[in-house]
Amino acid sequence: MRYGIALFPSKNLQDVANSFRKRYDSHYTKIPPHLTLKEAFFAEEDEAKEIISYIRQVSKSVSPFTMEVYKFSSFFPVTNTIYMKVKENPTLFSLQEQLNAGILSHSSDYQFVPHITIGQDMDNDECSDVYSRLRLETIHHEETVDRFSLLYQLENGTWTVYETFLLEGKE
Repeated sequence: MRYGIALFPSKNLQDVANSFRKRYDSHYTKIPPHLTLKEAFFAEEDEAKEIISYIRQVSKSVSPFTMEVYKFSSFFPVTNTIYMKVKENPTLFSLQEQLNAGILSHSSDYQFVPHITIGQDMDNDECSDVYSRLRLETIHHEETVDRFSLLYQLENGTWTVYETFLLEGKE
């Protein structure tokens, strides 16, 4: 089965992201706006218990934190992806690092850049036009993150929550 780990922002921030995603994101119908903590990975169903146990340990060691979205950005020219940039945060980086270690360890082609995708799979001209316009706009949103979710992918390509984990660490 194909799994992934993500945090879902508040409804307010999801509404902002979706106002762009419905037009510019080919994955709009597959998954709600999210911040990916662990890229998609394959695991057998009988491995799920051990994976969940590991994730639960991580969730107990990490405290809730403030997530700040502060600008629009793009991964162009590497990929035609436009996103809402999330300010770097040591707790967020620690969470992401732990969810990519131990039993969940893997090599990644990309460095972790905290973001919420609002556009992808556009051609070069459209990506350039949309980003040129968005980078002039202001966005500032702060919220407390106190949970994240293990997801799995259905046969039709959509993602659904397998289990949600509360951040229980003490600062």
